[in-house]
Order: sequence, then structure tokens, then C-alpha cells
Amino acid sequence: MQVKEAAEKLGITQRMLRHYEQQGLIAVGRTFNGYRYYSDADLRRAGRIRDFIAIGFSTREVRAMSACLSDDGSGPCEGGIEKLTEKLEHIDRLKTDLDTRRAAIVDRIATLKKAFPNANVSEKAPSGTIGRGRSSASLERADLG
Repeated sequence: MQVKEAAEKLGITQRMLRHYEQQGLIAVGRTFNGYRYYSDADLRRAGRIRDFIAIGFSTREVRAMSACLSDDGSGPCEGGIEKLTEKLEHIDRLKTDLDTRRAAIVDRIATLKKAFPNANVSEKAPSGTIGRGRSSASLERADLG
């Protein structure tokens, strides 16, 4: 199957398939005239790559898990649980960091609402402005304790 058809079948772009190849994640065959040709095994491997990237793995991380990409054994790969667990822990750390940042913003909004009780501020103010055209930078300079 040629790259266009393979990309459509996988739900990704042709460019992404070529990127997988450039990153050394997949080695596809070529026809006599130089066109890429994707076998069924290539499609399964590309699908696994796509799935790992979709859940947050970088191409470098995927390459390190190359045993998890092949059809050999068609089952769990050695180290797969460890790598997935590491990724889950990383995502949990990111989530905790985002939750902390979100809480700080909520606290800042509460402080600003107390300082400017007459401000007409929606819960989701556009970025860069808060309330009556005041820039977030000018409010940051205000002494809000």
C-alpha cells in the first residue's frame, strides 16, 4: 500500500508517516520506482507508533520501546509496563503542577475581586485583560497584598 492510502487507513498524515521513517521508528520497503510501500506489518507498527505518540510519548521515547512496536510475539513487550508506568507518573506530576498553578490563579482572581469589587469580571476573562479593560500587567503592579 502506498503512503497516501496507508495514511488514510491510519488516520494520520502522509507527512507524519514520513516523519516516523525519518526518526528511525519504521523502515518501509520501496517499489522498483522508489515509492514507499507499506506492508500489513508496517501498518500495524505505524499504528502502534501513532498510539504511543497520542498518549504522550515522544519519538525518542517510542524508539526506546522498539520491542513494543513489532509483531514479534504480538503480546506485551519487555519493559512496556515500566515505560508506561513512568509516563503515567510523569503525567501525574504535570497534572499536579497544573492543579497548583490553577489554584494560584483562582486565589489571585479572588484577591482581585476583593480589591476591585465594582469590576465587572466574568469567570473566564479574555487573556491579557481583566475587568474594565485593565490589563493583567497593570493589575499585577497594584499592591494587592
